[in-house]
Amino acid sequence: MLKVEHLTKQYGSTTAVDDLNFEVKSGVVTGFLGPNGSGKSTTMRIILGLDHPSKGRATVNGQNYADLKSPLREVGALLDAKAVHPGRTARNHLRSLATSNQIKLSRVDEVLEFTGITSVANKRVGGFSLGMSQRLGIAAALLGDPAVLLFDEPVNGLDPEGIRWIREFFRSLAAEGRTVFVSSHLMSEMAVSADQIIVIGRGKFITQGSVDDLTKTAQGSVLVRTSDPTLLQQVLLSHGAQVQATNESMLTVSGLSSDEVGKIAFASGLTLYELTPQRASLEEVFMDLTADSLDFAHRQQAAADE
Repeated sequence: MLKVEHLTKQYGSTTAVDDLNFEVKSGVVTGFLGPNGSGKSTTMRIILGLDHPSKGRATVNGQNYADLKSPLREVGALLDAKAVHPGRTARNHLRSLATSNQIKLSRVDEVLEFTGITSVANKRVGGFSLGMSQRLGIAAALLGDPAVLLFDEPVNGLDPEGIRWIREFFRSLAAEGRTVFVSSHLMSEMAVSADQIIVIGRGKFITQGSVDDLTKTAQGSVLVRTSDPTLLQQVLLSHGAQVQATNESMLTVSGLSSDEVGKIAFASGLTLYELTPQRASLEEVFMDLTADSLDFAHRQQAAADE
């Protein structure tokens, strides 16, 4: 289990992580979401002892990472796939990690085969594509067969087959009872990969829950097919809805429930052929939750208003 308690990290006058609290439990895949600059990578670095907190603590199974007797056997991590000596071969890179952590060398061939890079094991890492580097990073994370695994943007550079493979890989790790903590900016991937979601913004905790919990209470849209879409659009707009024409007879309506759309159409004498509520996507919920944390968007809007 991972636990973050009142975690704060300051760089001079900048607060990267601000009194952050959450737990990551074993047996599930937990997605870690936040806009760029929200403190995700800093939090992961602190968990792994690569940065020191200004206040608070981050622990792995109740211990600071620095106090773990065999770190690679307890925690595996992929933070930067390209942070490998470019002159080393993949096999030699893994062998050096294994030797320094008293892991049997036969484990190197096991993780090379598991991640599908045995054929390039004797090639220098400097010539690897990002996708190949990601697979090597995953192999390194698995080397000590740890119970806790952290991945920062693990699908970067992977092709569709690789993304599907890593999705199933996460699931299999969680099914074995391991703790799987994944930071990603790909909402669509997290929606199908993660069991639990933690959302932060500006270094602060925003919310935590399952994808279903986060989306079921959010207002989605309504698909409407009608005999007179132009008239219905005008009427719905007058009731404060946001309306977009999907095709000649179909409208997508936001800001009103399906019951409200139906009542408005009936009162206007319009015939409806279809009225289908659409649950909000994880991406839509995320954008709503983090709207106040998008510094770049705010600067961009301010520039546009000048």
